[in-house]
Amino acid sequence: MSVPKGPSRRTVLKGGLAAAGVAATGVAGVAVADMPGAASGSKSEAPYVRRGRHVVFARSGRDYSSRTVDLMERSVVVDMLSPLQLSVGGDKNWLRDPSRFTEADYDAYVASGVSSFHVAVGVGGGREAELAVTAYLGAYNGFVAAHSDRFMRIDSADDFGRAKESGKIGLLLGIQNSDHFAFDIGAVDQAWALGQRVSQLTYNSRNRIGNGSTERVDGGISDWGAAVIERMNTVGMAVDVSHCGDQTTMDAFDLSRQPVLITHSNCRALVPGHPRCKPDEAIKAMAESGGVMGITSVRNFVLDHEPTTLDSMLDHYDHVARMVGVEHLGLGSDIDLYGYDAIDPDLYAQLKAIYKDSYAFRDKIDIEGVDHPQRCYDLTEGLIGRGYSDDDITGILGGNFIRVLGEIWAGLSESA
Repeated sequence: MSVPKGPSRRTVLKGGLAAAGVAATGVAGVAVADMPGAASGSKSEAPYVRRGRHVVFARSGRDYSSRTVDLMERSVVVDMLSPLQLSVGGDKNWLRDPSRFTEADYDAYVASGVSSFHVAVGVGGGREAELAVTAYLGAYNGFVAAHSDRFMRIDSADDFGRAKESGKIGLLLGIQNSDHFAFDIGAVDQAWALGQRVSQLTYNSRNRIGNGSTERVDGGISDWGAAVIERMNTVGMAVDVSHCGDQTTMDAFDLSRQPVLITHSNCRALVPGHPRCKPDEAIKAMAESGGVMGITSVRNFVLDHEPTTLDSMLDHYDHVARMVGVEHLGLGSDIDLYGYDAIDPDLYAQLKAIYKDSYAFRDKIDIEGVDHPQRCYDLTEGLIGRGYSDDDITGILGGNFIRVLGEIWAGLSESA
């Protein structure tokens, strides 16, 4: 019997990766010869059977339970912090030249099982921030236009489901620093009109709105910052406090009329003293606001010593779930498909150098096992192992963030 050909990209998107697993292996649970357990050196088909399991990614050798594959298949998976590219040279930058985005690049996004990505980055501060953000949002809009058969921009909560149903990857536009709102309240409206739907109030440093997580002193949100939050609430821009200092974070919960998000952070109770992790009082305030917190896989935010593993990351999910409820949990990996450790070594060193010592980087930034495009399958498998129900997991994978964004965006037109 000949080895069946793999599915088309459209088949994978429309039929899901459970179908892709069957197509790639002939029947569920049977793998081709280059899989573990196959005859060494054989190029013909050799069965490799695991009862009750699907072999999904035949070439990598990764296999997942039928329950994991089913959950990934029917969930609208949303990663609330995952840029298209973490750090690349100009000649490889897809936003500068969308034609450099290849079929192979697209295949990796399809295989990830993630339906939509929040692609926020920091673009710098100061007086030029508004121009920089306008250029950045314009570049993303141009990228989506150039690949309209593959991507769509997320403008409403319903768009998450539409993207999955249509077989496209959703891109949610956000910025990790609201410096572009620092001198003109009208800039909130302009960014909304360009497609921005989420804005982090600060990055790690102080701006006119508030204070970042690595500032020595956090005086909280300024009067100007309060006005910015009010306008964001009115327009429908979701407030994100992932990188904000502790007092700025707490002030945002007090000032916002809408739920406040922590799109990508972890629990300080498990990483004592780390400025990028949130104390329990902030996590409780997030839940009281109706918000959702995305857990990251950045190694130094997960544990301050080795070994740091997927289980270590799952401890953060458990901590939030036990304290405020699983309905306030989501995914915010804070890496691109391949992670920090895969980027060019020179750029990697430059990236580490721009952060203060309080970030406590170690040799690696990523966690083995969740540093590859299919990491949401590994997360799902881990959540199953921790006893989460199917409804819990579909909420964590995307349903909870979709719900709260729907509340924030409810009743809003294309422009406020």
